[in-house]
Amino acid sequence: MHPESLYFQEFPVVTALDSDLQEKGTHCAHCLRPIQPGMSLQDPSDTSSPFRLTYCSKACMIASKNQYHSLLFSLENPLPAEIPTIAQTQEEVNKRAAAQSDFADFIKGEHRLAPLLVARFIARQVAGETQKLVSVTASGMSATSSTDDFTDADHPIEKYVLADHLERLRYLEIPTNSTETKLLSDVLSTALPGLEAFITEEKYATSCGKMAYNAFGVCFGGGRDDRPEPAARPEDVEKTRTPYGTHRQIGSALYTVSSYLTHSCKPSARPSFSSGTAEISIIANRDLKKGDVLTVAFVDVTQHPDESVIECRRRRRFELARGWRFSCACERCIEEAQALTAEEKGSASEEQMKDESKVEASIRNFAKSEQVTQSEETIDA
Repeated sequence: MHPESLYFQEFPVVTALDSDLQEKGTHCAHCLRPIQPGMSLQDPSDTSSPFRLTYCSKACMIASKNQYHSLLFSLENPLPAEIPTIAQTQEEVNKRAAAQSDFADFIKGEHRLAPLLVARFIARQVAGETQKLVSVTASGMSATSSTDDFTDADHPIEKYVLADHLERLRYLEIPTNSTETKLLSDVLSTALPGLEAFITEEKYATSCGKMAYNAFGVCFGGGRDDRPEPAARPEDVEKTRTPYGTHRQIGSALYTVSSYLTHSCKPSARPSFSSGTAEISIIANRDLKKGDVLTVAFVDVTQHPDESVIECRRRRRFELARGWRFSCACERCIEEAQALTAEEKGSASEEQMKDESKVEASIRNFAKSEQVTQSEETIDA
């Protein structure tokens, strides 16, 4: 594979637009495309939502509604019309509206996208499962996998559905948060009683940890330079994978295949959003052959004009430690470490940080039995 060659493309499972842009209505809340003045679209029936979302097209509006918005932030029936339901009482409707408003206020106040990504991911799973029920009802047969399942192989035995991908992804251990868990649980339970059973504090924390480790920052061109400065401490600021730096993103997105890519400060590939949407393209940076590990930069690894080698190295390693909790041991970091003087090594703090990312027990057991590494993507052609 030659430099600048396209390795693969994929659409995101879920996206979340930065809150300031969502309020301005300058970008599509679903595909994150910039919207030309006067060309935006809002759902005229969505007057009760605490999130007034703007879209670039009717297709994005319908997709958003079907995949997650109806369940999370509207008072509509979240189930397909083919599935019989009991109409909610006015009291139940009021409770649902209050739960949605509380969760929306929390998201807006936190200035983090992980809670919204988790909520939308759960909603997508619910939408997928209910659609299967509709297929069974209509045909009287078991539903087969569809493109909404995000399968990534042609052979049925090798196919992974959305839940399989989530289970396989690495994650950061994040403290449980009873407030966040209850807010989302209330949204789910008031929409479809019984859904709250799937959002325990532990499961929610793990899901947030997976978003924290795997979400990509969507950037067009070189990214934007007007993102509001975060009020949190640098070590607490939410980060996403982007070679431009999270401060230049317009939103976050989770992908299935791309989330398996590992970091390198001398990456073999890079993410691109040349379609003008959240569709990601992975582009080769250099000649690649079968068996090479495909890597991307989680942070800005460019040495800036006002930086020395050691300053650039320190900056990117701090960012990796804060965002992903590991010390990079890539080829570039090793080469630069060998060139440091004794004084520079002391000021660079070369203490190695243990990789704190984890995989679920079921995947660890599978990896041991099959002797495979779940977090690396290699060239297969």
